[in-house]
Amino acid sequence: MRILIQHIEIWQWALLALGAFLVGLSKTGIAGIGILNVAIFALVLPSMTSVGVVLPILISADIVAVTAYRRHAVWKYLWPLFPWAIAGIIAGWAAFKYIQSHVPDVNAANASVARIIGAILLGLLVLNWWREKNKSEGGVVPHSFWFTAGMGILAGFTTMIANAAGPIMILYLLAMQLPKMEFIGTAAWYFLLLNCFKVPFSANLDLINAESFRVALSMMPFAISGALFGRVIIKYINQEWFEKTALVFTFVAALRLLFS
Repeated sequence: MRILIQHIEIWQWALLALGAFLVGLSKTGIAGIGILNVAIFALVLPSMTSVGVVLPILISADIVAVTAYRRHAVWKYLWPLFPWAIAGIIAGWAAFKYIQSHVPDVNAANASVARIIGAILLGLLVLNWWREKNKSEGGVVPHSFWFTAGMGILAGFTTMIANAAGPIMILYLLAMQLPKMEFIGTAAWYFLLLNCFKVPFSANLDLINAESFRVALSMMPFAISGALFGRVIIKYINQEWFEKTALVFTFVAALRLLFS
C-alpha cells in the first residue's frame, strides 16, 4: 500500500499541490471546499494511501488555523462531541482493519476504499444539500443529545475513513448558531485535536509510513500557503459561487470513485 514516488507524474504532482492548497483554504473560512481536496487526493493516489498522505497535510493547515483563531473557540460545544468522535474514529479504524485482513489483494483493497470514499462523498453532498435547503426554508437544525452523539460518531468515522468530516462539523456548528469567528475557531481546535488523535491509528494501519510522509511533507507548504491566503481573500471571494463549483467537481469525482 506504499506510494512509489517515481510513479507520480508531473501533472499528478500539480493536482496534489492544488489539493493541498485547498486543504489550507478550507481551514481558514471557506469550509465548503473541504471535500474537494479529498476527491483530488483519492483520484491521484491509491485510495488507501491517499488517506494517510492527507492527514499530516491537514494537521499542518490545522496548526495555522488554530494559531489564527485559537481565542475564538467555544469549548462548551466541543467537549460533548469528543467522546462520540473518538468512538467513530475507532469504528473507522476497525473498518480499515477489516478491509486489510479480508481483502489481501492491494488493488482490490484500494478499490474497496475508493468506493467507500465515493459513497461518503455522495452522502456528504446530500447532507450539504439538506443543510442548505433547511437553512433557506428557515428551519432549525436539531441539537439534542442524540444529534450530538450521531454527529460525533459520523464525524469520527468519516474523518478516519476519508478525512472528510468537514460538512458534518459544519452542520453541527450551524446547529449551535455560532457567529463566524467562533465557528471557525471552534472547528479549528476540533480538527487539530482529532487529526492528531488519528495519527497512531493511521500508523497502525500503515496508512502513514516513510513514503507517504515524504509526499505529505512536500505538500505541506502548499497547505500552509492556502491557509494564509484564505485569511487574506476570504472577505473578497464570492463564497456561494466557489462552493457550488467545488460541489460539482466533487460530485463528478465521487461518481468516478464509486464506480471505479
